[in-house]
Amino acid sequence: MRIETILRALGDPTRLRIMRLLSAMELAVGELAQVLGQSQPRVSRHVGILCDAGLAERHREGSWVFLRSAIGEGRDDPVGAAVARLLATAEAEDAGFAALCAEDRHHLATIRAAREHSAEAYFARHAEEWDDLRKLHSPDDLVEARLREVLADAPLGDLLDIGTGTGRMAELFAEQADRIVALDKSLDMLRVARAKLQRLPADTVELVQGDFTALPFPAQSFDTVVLHQVLHFAPDPSVALAEAARVTRPGGRIAIVDFAAHAREELRARHAHARLGFTKGAMATLLGEAGFEAGPPVALAGGELVVKIWLGHRQGAAVPAGRKANAG
Repeated sequence: MRIETILRALGDPTRLRIMRLLSAMELAVGELAQVLGQSQPRVSRHVGILCDAGLAERHREGSWVFLRSAIGEGRDDPVGAAVARLLATAEAEDAGFAALCAEDRHHLATIRAAREHSAEAYFARHAEEWDDLRKLHSPDDLVEARLREVLADAPLGDLLDIGTGTGRMAELFAEQADRIVALDKSLDMLRVARAKLQRLPADTVELVQGDFTALPFPAQSFDTVVLHQVLHFAPDPSVALAEAARVTRPGGRIAIVDFAAHAREELRARHAHARLGFTKGAMATLLGEAGFEAGPPVALAGGELVVKIWLGHRQGAAVPAGRKANAG
């Protein structure tokens, strides 16, 4: 019986502490060991028991293994949701357990600070080249405000942020979406995004390593897909959009923020741009071939490079009602 397995897994103080930590934020095994003051092999054994019981789940990023809670509200798992509520109640009502949890969360500040320091170092190494590129196009705050307006006419539901980079899109839409999955191929960028997003609730955003040409998700997993300044890195944009269409539910939407066609050839070598923007016709064709009905693009002036927002609707039935409304 699953409930018997769950109760056995929870029959250890360390594993109870791990579950409360994972309810606060996603953590690497080594970070858990640091917070708990235990050896990494010992913590790994506890983690294995929790994962086998379906209470936690692992995902690998390069040589690191991260853990997240596999239970809680918003999942199609009433037993898991009940267990999550039980653990929260135990912390609220059991003074001894609450004291342990409070001390553990105090140690999380060290983890957060280390992540932020790493992100700052990465930004420092690349700041000059990114600043040079920003000078060429519309201000970021203008682009973000317009994107929110474009997506404000329907609920976001489950949102996939392809090529999340620093995690800015996930941060921008965290309050409006039911959940956000932020994907990037770069381990460095995922660590930057994790530092930016680590203060959001643990069940709000999931970070995943993956390639936009082979998305690691089942078909029809998302209501909204966002590609913010990503598609120009694709040698074959049609492959990336076909994958985006595959994971978009019928009636769902895709929002592409990218450059209009331009002639700044040096961006190929300096910033690894595979495409020098997109014409209106080219993007309409790409979206149509992928199975999206393209709307008119929104052009944003304010720089030598014109930024455009293209919105497409996945052909099929409408997005189911009852998802969280977009407040922005």
